[in-house]
Amino acid sequence: MTTTVQIAAEPWDTPDGNHLRTAQRVELDARYGRDDHEPGAAPSAEDIARFLVARTADGTAIGCGALRLLDDQRAEVKRMYVAPNARGTGVATAILTALENDARTLGLTELVLETGDAQPDAIRFYEREGYTRIPNFGAYIGSTISVCYAKPLT
Repeated sequence: MTTTVQIAAEPWDTPDGNHLRTAQRVELDARYGRDDHEPGAAPSAEDIARFLVARTADGTAIGCGALRLLDDQRAEVKRMYVAPNARGTGVATAILTALENDARTLGLTELVLETGDAQPDAIRFYEREGYTRIPNFGAYIGSTISVCYAKPLT
């Protein structure tokens, strides 16, 4: 089943954005059994170039994703999350596609990302969407739970 959503850029610190990111954090803490599973600095309003929120027709926020610029050619996909009741409906693909389009608009040529080894669903998703496994980069170098990917934006 495909869900029709509206995806738009929103400020990082909105209540709905905070709610979605908190829900993601709770899920990841439960999956990894600890709260220190993110190497490096957590994203913030100061370092996110774009934050997108997916909403249903009635305005309910059901997913999000962000871009953190790494340099003038690359950005990292951060905080990709879809509420459990909306998974499998195409929302994640719609958010990721919107982020890729925004990255192209910003003149970027590559997106990179990190997910965890205890997230096989995310690994399958990114590989299905054309992301290729790369060596861990930046703060993820040396992480035993990080799995990193990249996709050229052509």
